[in-house]
Amino acid sequence: MSSFPVAHKPLHTPPLQEVAEVLQTALKAKFANAEVTVVDCPDLTKPPYGLEAAGLCGSPRLADVGGVPYLMPMVQKDKLYDVKDLAVAVGLPSAFVVGAGAGPHPYVGVNSEMMANIKTGDSTTNGSRVAKINAAGSYELQKLPQSETRCALMLNMFASEGRPGKVLRVSAKKRTGDTNLVTCMREALKAHYGEKPVGLGGTFRLVEGKAKCHVMPEFSSVPLTCDAEVNEWLRFFDMPAPMVFLSTLISSDPDLDLRVEHSHGYGSDCGGHTMTDSRNCRV
Repeated sequence: MSSFPVAHKPLHTPPLQEVAEVLQTALKAKFANAEVTVVDCPDLTKPPYGLEAAGLCGSPRLADVGGVPYLMPMVQKDKLYDVKDLAVAVGLPSAFVVGAGAGPHPYVGVNSEMMANIKTGDSTTNGSRVAKINAAGSYELQKLPQSETRCALMLNMFASEGRPGKVLRVSAKKRTGDTNLVTCMREALKAHYGEKPVGLGGTFRLVEGKAKCHVMPEFSSVPLTCDAEVNEWLRFFDMPAPMVFLSTLISSDPDLDLRVEHSHGYGSDCGGHTMTDSRNCRV
């Protein structure tokens, strides 16, 4: 197992029903139709999700691994992590892990966006996908083999035992505000709970509309020193529904310099880091 420093911080865990009420109030102000309820988690191994475990429950936790400083100003290609090691590091050797990160460039051959979907343990299964820029300059979706459980540079992951249980069901349609679904939820939790960090992780679907996504191209040969240079380097696309997204958020950074939200998604032949959704979307 690789060795790396790990910092642990407890999160504030209010009752799910309370969180549902906070989120519904906020989403109704930003979407024409919105509903947040507490439900039994659907079987996520079945369509339309197709994930590697049935549920999101059982010792849930978030982890922020690596980060953008390993990408800029110049990439640090030695920053590679095996999700199986990360599961052990967060105290769940047999974990269901979903999240957003960078793909394993030694296997993919180039830089890529990763949609992590892995069940670790004695019989590890891997449904992860990566999105990369191909020779024609367009995006290309690729499924990773069972044995390739690494990520590179960064990963924002939600880990649990993958069990059935109670979860939040969020439904929103026709965005009327300027913020996307995940940002709206994060800001609502921040406004209500203040500096008490509340974390959420899991999956959502874009059922109608389009998502504005970016895909990282091959690593930059020149230093990237500011957001404008990064945006010039990235490749942006409008990707159509249906798409499945894997997402994490935390309402307040507990002095760890965390990435407060991160979502990657994929469809039948597209994928990438989501920036926002179309105003006529349904999620």
